[in-house]
Amino acid sequence: MRVDQAIIRALGLDPATATIDSHGGSGFASTYKVTGERQGTKSTSSDGTIRVQYFIKTGSGTGAETMFRGEFASLNAIADAVADFCPRAHAHGALQDQENKFYLATDFLELGRGGTPSGRSLAAKLAEMHTRDMTAAAPDPEKPFGFPVATCCGETEQDNSWKASWAEFYADNRLRHILAACIKANGQDRQLSDAVERTASKVVPRLLGDNHLRHSQKRGGGPVRPVVVHGDLWSGNHGLGRIVSATATSTETEAVVYDPSSVHGHAEYELGIMHMFGGFSSSFYREYTALVPKDEPVVEWDDRVALYELYAYSVEIQGHQDNMLLTAVFR
Repeated sequence: MRVDQAIIRALGLDPATATIDSHGGSGFASTYKVTGERQGTKSTSSDGTIRVQYFIKTGSGTGAETMFRGEFASLNAIADAVADFCPRAHAHGALQDQENKFYLATDFLELGRGGTPSGRSLAAKLAEMHTRDMTAAAPDPEKPFGFPVATCCGETEQDNSWKASWAEFYADNRLRHILAACIKANGQDRQLSDAVERTASKVVPRLLGDNHLRHSQKRGGGPVRPVVVHGDLWSGNHGLGRIVSATATSTETEAVVYDPSSVHGHAEYELGIMHMFGGFSSSFYREYTALVPKDEPVVEWDDRVALYELYAYSVEIQGHQDNMLLTAVFR
């Protein structure tokens, strides 16, 4: 199998040495390992070439193009926030040799490595990401909640246009947006529309409103600020591994994450999908909440997580085009 010329050019590979083989699997893409040599400033051989490995995803249509653009931005947002936490993305775009097909190229990730991890724990890395204020990264600091591009959770495209408040973002860009996707796919449904709108207009401001939701006093209080969240952190999107990169700082087994669908949002939003699918131990939560104390009001923490779970359930159900079940979830 020949490496597509678009990938060769984007990664600066020597066409004579580049090879591509199927590797791993994905429900939404074909996945490969590319190896080869490229010219660089740091050499591992006498002729000045660097031996490299990359992970490649390919897919068809505009949905794949949107998905890969969002994952590219998401991976690099996480990599910028926390060292050695995820593979860095290097390129994405249209393939040259196959019409209407697109690709994403990232660092190669060696998963399932044995032994005791040498780096920081998943809880410690996630806590670092969830306590780094990203307000300054927004195009307009008065609208800090959002993300530079659309992302996909599964195959569901997510609107990440910037909003002034987190409550506004969650109501409009998540709940009302998933309702619009359901209506587009399945037609109008009055009961579903009423159920979603009650949640977006009544429950969301009650639990997430600016004058109500506050950071823990252990963190100094004040309104919640946007942080990078992974956005699709279920048990299948994290593990132990080693990031293989010419610029990686880690050479040992680390806690790593992948397949993100990021946004600059409320840190507790991350917990919705984590709770929905499970797979995170009590020791993880003890360590994490010691580093990122529950926001105020603490007594409403379970309610907030349940509200965020609601969106995760909506994405799963929307994919099955079952408006009746989705209406029952919102009730």
